[in-house]
Amino acid sequence: MQTKRIYSLLYFCIVFLICSQISSAQESAFIWPEGKKMAISLSFDDARASQVDTGTGLLDAYNVKATFYVQPPTVKNRLEGWKKAAAGGHEIGNHSISHPCSGNFLWSRENALEDYTLKQMRGQLKAANKQIEELLGVKPEVFAYPCGQTYVGRGKNTQSYIPLVADIFISGRGWLAESPNDPAFCDMAQLTGIEMDGKDFEDILPLIKSAQQAGQWVVLAGHEMGNSGPQTTRLAMLKKLIEYAQDPANEIWIAPVGTVAKYVNEHRKVAEYGSAPTISK
Repeated sequence: MQTKRIYSLLYFCIVFLICSQISSAQESAFIWPEGKKMAISLSFDDARASQVDTGTGLLDAYNVKATFYVQPPTVKNRLEGWKKAAAGGHEIGNHSISHPCSGNFLWSRENALEDYTLKQMRGQLKAANKQIEELLGVKPEVFAYPCGQTYVGRGKNTQSYIPLVADIFISGRGWLAESPNDPAFCDMAQLTGIEMDGKDFEDILPLIKSAQQAGQWVVLAGHEMGNSGPQTTRLAMLKKLIEYAQDPANEIWIAPVGTVAKYVNEHRKVAEYGSAPTISK
């Protein structure tokens, strides 16, 4: 009889612990706005002409705003188009001035990250912000690492420039990542960016459904915007993706990177302090 009582007590203790853990997990689950299950941000790099020639028209038709990480020299090639995009509510981010990448890319050999210092990189990021603001009237708050590479120097002198990005911007996006961002955990200076170039909607849908289940934030990254060609996000795919995201039954929030980043940061403060902390002036 005593043994049965002990087993019963152990059973109820185990059940209580499991229920407590489930309750705790539910309470700590990240809460997206308006009951949404996840977030999607569409982002595009390099200020390529096709983005304002054809891409923004499609986005505007669905009233969807994207994040465009631009370089001042290429902005000038379609200046009026970029002014219209910025005025229309699309987010303008910083993608450096000269797009420095590893010298292992032959086209970047004379602009190699291996030859940069942190001081030079800070100067490049600040100068890009200044030029973008002069051209488009907006100061970038978000950044995308050219080629997804986050270092300067080589060998024992290699240094990360992620801290620079964290100091200047509210977020920094990578490239060719394999998983979405966990809003309760992710480092805003190292957001994962998942390639959408060359893909059909059916290729991306499993990722979206998985993120829905986990309450994650998918940041998709592309380049050209058209129907075919290298490094091109297909407009047919975008249409299907946007229509899926805008279907109320799917409970998806689609918004620019900076908009989502600000929401996530504020939600983290609320979770930590119980309410948004007062900011002293």
